[in-house]
Amino acid sequence: MSIQTYSRILDSIQDNLSVSKEAELTPLPHLFVRRDYQTDYDNEMKTHKRGLKIWHRRAGKDKDDWNAMIESACNLVGQYYYIFPTYSQAKKAIWEGRDKEGIAFLDHIPNDRIVVKNNSELKIVLTNGSLIRLVGSDNIDALMGTSPRGVVFSEFSLQSPQAWDFIRPILIENGGWARFNFTPRGKNHAYDLYMMAKDNPDWVVSIKSIEDTGFITAEDIEKERDSGMGEDLIQQEFYVSFTRGQEGSWYGKYLAVLDQDGRCTNVSYDPYARVDTFWDLGVGDSTAIIFAQRVGQEIHIIDHYEMHGEGLDHYAKIISEKPYNYGTHYAPHDIRVRELAAGARTRLEIARDLGLNFDIVPDMSIYEGIELSRSLIHQMWFDEKKCKYLLKCLLNYVKRYNEQYNVYSDQPLHNWASHSADAFRMLGCIYSQRSGGITSLAQLDREEKEYRKKF
Repeated sequence: MSIQTYSRILDSIQDNLSVSKEAELTPLPHLFVRRDYQTDYDNEMKTHKRGLKIWHRRAGKDKDDWNAMIESACNLVGQYYYIFPTYSQAKKAIWEGRDKEGIAFLDHIPNDRIVVKNNSELKIVLTNGSLIRLVGSDNIDALMGTSPRGVVFSEFSLQSPQAWDFIRPILIENGGWARFNFTPRGKNHAYDLYMMAKDNPDWVVSIKSIEDTGFITAEDIEKERDSGMGEDLIQQEFYVSFTRGQEGSWYGKYLAVLDQDGRCTNVSYDPYARVDTFWDLGVGDSTAIIFAQRVGQEIHIIDHYEMHGEGLDHYAKIISEKPYNYGTHYAPHDIRVRELAAGARTRLEIARDLGLNFDIVPDMSIYEGIELSRSLIHQMWFDEKKCKYLLKCLLNYVKRYNEQYNVYSDQPLHNWASHSADAFRMLGCIYSQRSGGITSLAQLDREEKEYRKKF
């Protein structure tokens, strides 16, 4: 829906305001009765602009936040965005979702409060002129040019932290509110948000495990165990534990050892060693660059850059502005692919014209590249400031989860962390060859056990 179309709808609504005011509208909340802990949280939110709920699985996080957004949109005209990690999750969870009683999430908006329901764009225009839209944080462009009055970040621990960075200044400017809900996924950006908010008087923070709500019993948990659900996942999902690590993370346990060793610290650029760069090149997507040096037997990850929606000229400028003495720039094999336009050149050819001469990383399976990268982590040092976002990406680069069988696959989930993780995989493919490579995970596990003996 264009801005012009939305404006015409608003004009039509304004012409009929007198009719709307006289009509007796269905009261809110509609088809929803809050539980005690939901009521407590929402009462506190009446006097706050920022809220964070860390509730266990099936505690009704989205049910509560969705109804709160509906009430807010009906009471104050504006744009409201309900944000999931991906568009498909938003569509499945809210637009097509139903609770265990069979009540559709969309049915919580009474028909007498709806003017337009756009199924293709997941938008609803209300009779008072408010707009509610469902989006995925994997498409930040969908939020460009908007000025929301209220935003919900659902499962924020699985979202790109850049989405909040983009929305925050808008809400500060217009006095809008933001709600976050999630269950823990290790000590990632959502954990950082919690640590900031828990003692901040401007925030409402609510943490609820099954022991707090009583909504799920110990017998229910035993059934989950019997069905094959891992203990790490149980502690994470039902007891809201941050200490169990990122379940299903490809690199989580290796990064934990790195952190224990103190190898995430201030890593200075060595002017006597060349800097190699490792790229993941997006087409209409994010591009990520990792800056690394080989110093003796060590691999120093000194810098990292990721940006969305820019051409190769932008990244060439970034490279030229860094004060580094470069060695080799490495790109994935698909840099040779030509654009779809007739006569278009490959990105490899475009890069050469910009002064970037790439070597091509050998084409190998994703799993093999991940294994090679993991095998080198014991040699790595990361700059804790310049590589903070990279480390978050590596921690949140996870395996696909099959909810039907409660198992993880051997394929990675494509999410906001994938771009930088793919660049890291390029590094592993190249540096493992240079070092004679520890390519056996069994050998790496033996070395890891030796590391752990020190703690």
